[in-house]
Amino acid sequence: HLGLWVPVLAVLLLGACQAYPIPDSSPLLQFGGQVRQRYLYTDDAQETEAHLEIRADGTVAGAARRSPESLLELKALKPGVIQILGVKTSRFLCQGPDGTLYGSLHFDPVACSFQEVLLEDGYNIYHSETLGLPLRLPPHNSPYQDLAPRGPARFLPLPGLLPATPESPGIPALEPPDVGSSDPLSMVGPSQGRSPSYAS
Repeated sequence: HLGLWVPVLAVLLLGACQAYPIPDSSPLLQFGGQVRQRYLYTDDAQETEAHLEIRADGTVAGAARRSPESLLELKALKPGVIQILGVKTSRFLCQGPDGTLYGSLHFDPVACSFQEVLLEDGYNIYHSETLGLPLRLPPHNSPYQDLAPRGPARFLPLPGLLPATPESPGIPALEPPDVGSSDPLSMVGPSQGRSPSYAS
């Protein structure tokens, strides 16, 4: 009876060892699953220049300066669609049916998924994937939005960590080389026509 089980086991092992393609392995989908830490800066039809900020109480507002609450994590859910998470508050940026922005502790794909459109000038536009509403900062000094008469806001995704504390006068601090870059010693100079959203 042992002789009958050998071919059966061989067929089962061959079936289990078949090669399957890696999901999203296409080079055209290189940004799938990518996580970027960015500040979303805007000066588009705002009373003052501002950085999008997700606060601990769940309100979303614009801050004149970078702050821990304005450092965001942009993660690709699928090509062209991202989720935005406040690094300090651990709240997801979400949008209600009326366009109101809020920070949620739980990710809801309907309210918290945004289409990211890169513009030629380096700015980006974000729309709710489900509702199609543009992402806009609330009016000055208000935690709520008035979307109806306005078009989409443009945001400049600025790479960054929080500003370093000032060094003592004298010897300037050296920046470590960017070993993940194609130009780690910065010998070529800044690239032109590339969105800072995907800059290292």
